Amino acid sequence: MAEESWHQARLIPTSGINGAEEQERRATSALLAVLGAVKEFGRAVTVPLGAPAGAIETYIEVPFPLGDRTLRPDGLIRVKRGSKSWIALVEVKTGSAELAAEQLENYLDIARENAFDAVVTISNEIPAIAGTHPTKVDGRKLRRVTMHHLSWSEVLCAAVMQKEHRGVADPDQAWILGELIRYLEHPRSGALAFNDMGESWVKIREAISAGTLRVSDSGLADVAGRWDALLRYTSLQLGRQLGDEVIPVLTRKELADPVARNQSLTAEAAATGALTGRVRVPNVVGELVVTADLRAGNITVHMDVLAPGVGRATSRVNWLVRQLSSAPPSTRVEAFAAYARGPGSAELLSAVREDPSALLLDRTKELKSFRVATVRSAGTKRGTGRGSFIESVINATNDFYGEIAQSVRAWQAKPPQIRPTIEIEEPVALASTAQSSQDGPISATQDEERSENSAEQAGAANTWRPYDPDTTTVAT
Repeated sequence: MAEESWHQARLIPTSGINGAEEQERRATSALLAVLGAVKEFGRAVTVPLGAPAGAIETYIEVPFPLGDRTLRPDGLIRVKRGSKSWIALVEVKTGSAELAAEQLENYLDIARENAFDAVVTISNEIPAIAGTHPTKVDGRKLRRVTMHHLSWSEVLCAAVMQKEHRGVADPDQAWILGELIRYLEHPRSGALAFNDMGESWVKIREAISAGTLRVSDSGLADVAGRWDALLRYTSLQLGRQLGDEVIPVLTRKELADPVARNQSLTAEAAATGALTGRVRVPNVVGELVVTADLRAGNITVHMDVLAPGVGRATSRVNWLVRQLSSAPPSTRVEAFAAYARGPGSAELLSAVREDPSALLLDRTKELKSFRVATVRSAGTKRGTGRGSFIESVINATNDFYGEIAQSVRAWQAKPPQIRPTIEIEEPVALASTAQSSQDGPISATQDEERSENSAEQAGAANTWRPYDPDTTTVAT
């Protein structure tokens, strides 16, 4: 028998999954077991939820009475540190299943009655704004118990970052974490990627193309929310490759009021036909601004870069061009002058490479900043795969970072330098004959002769002479 037909034994197999219930139970058991087995990964997941950095114990389908019923949450996590313990109930959904508000409220009641700390939900739902929950529940049930949500994409990203970038001390535990990653990446695990722009996507996209979209149109708010969710998923994917935290950028007002953020997106889409968001990557000179122009059918990603504070205008342009050696010739470069109003000058990178002055409209004005942008065609399909809108956004963002953003460094002024000291030799004729602390010691004979000469000079100066009118001059 050929070895190509042999299947390697796996710690967490994907074979034998029959139905959504079995898929959910296996994913829950695998995740909770690895949380308790791999210390670094367990802390990476539980500490942000409010748990202490202690020993982790995990259980599945623990029964709890609630009224005349017995409910079984999918799992339970207990973290012990000294005399303190943190306990959370866990509810898991896989595939396209969504969390139910009634079920979550029952678990919140159980947690409150048993003095537990939190309820943690895991599903493929990605909230539009980090820290919010995709399911609305009665706020009164959250007074003594907190509720947190993790998407499977976040769990997978945390596992990859811990294994590949942050590290696991024990080799056996690292292998176990790798088995969880392999399982979650398999399509049959039910831990799906962001794969749908929603049922209203086609209708809203066609209305924008026709110029008939209104803010009040049904489905627009859902598309706007999925756009923010797509930016979060894109950030997770990029951060997974970089081994660092990449996050969408929102204002304090938008973080405090997700409804206001959604309303601003819907207003922008109705007015301009575009959806915009910003992504921050650690230690990059500027934020990545992603704009989906659904009316023009393209995706634009740009980044603003401050120009050097010294040098001629062409020197400042050359400073930027040298750092764009990996950028495609079709990259658009814009230059903005100080105190200038309106748009700046723009040229393709291919033209600027040949003639840096092509970007200068007025050489007398000081260049203050640049904008570097790439434009890609936007997909139209609501799902994933070739020709999909989701893939076009992810690819445009990743390509911009790899070809441009990671290569550009912020300009830094050169530190002031100490001027060299110039020593001027004193002429010999003006040299002092007085004894100095820098002179060497003198002998006793030299000291005696010097004293006698000084006495003779003083005596000659003080000798009395009689008054002689012929030789003495009297001042008048």
